[in-house]
Amino acid sequence: MIAVYVIIGIVVISIFMLIVTYNGLVGFRNQVKNAWAQIDVQLKRRYDLIPNLVETVRGYMSHERETLEAVTNARNLAQQISSAGAGERGKAEGELSSALSRLLAVAENYPDLKANQNFLALQEELTSTENKISFSRQYYNDSVLRYNNKTQQFPSNVIAGMFRFQPDEFFEVAAAEEREAPKVSFA
Repeated sequence: MIAVYVIIGIVVISIFMLIVTYNGLVGFRNQVKNAWAQIDVQLKRRYDLIPNLVETVRGYMSHERETLEAVTNARNLAQQISSAGAGERGKAEGELSSALSRLLAVAENYPDLKANQNFLALQEELTSTENKISFSRQYYNDSVLRYNNKTQQFPSNVIAGMFRFQPDEFFEVAAAEEREAPKVSFA
């Protein structure tokens, strides 16, 4: 009779462990989805700011057409692949960040533009948004790390395999120029 209680206890504990582990995996997976949604919120904000920035700058920099077109094209590409995975999105967003950096660097050559209140306000909003995007990316990657660890560590990896929990991609910088330190010159 004691053996039956021991077997029932082991089965109950096993089922309880299965439920707890499964729910933990679901929680981590949902945390990753939420983190990705937070990145999307900030990227949408960035996409909304870029046309205003380009229009403000266009009046001052009529001969810098290719820089303005590069920003517009990079924005459009990033928006078009909004349903792609983190790897493709990271690459497109890196290209957009690079184009925006070039735009802001070119704007340094236009003193009237730098003094324009609309430009200054848009530049401040864009800078704030870029910081929020960076924080959101960091949170997303932290969430992916926790989720991937949970799906790959024993014993939860057994349950993750049974219920087809797949590891997620990190949001990585694809553009080489984003990895380099910016060059600051006061000349």
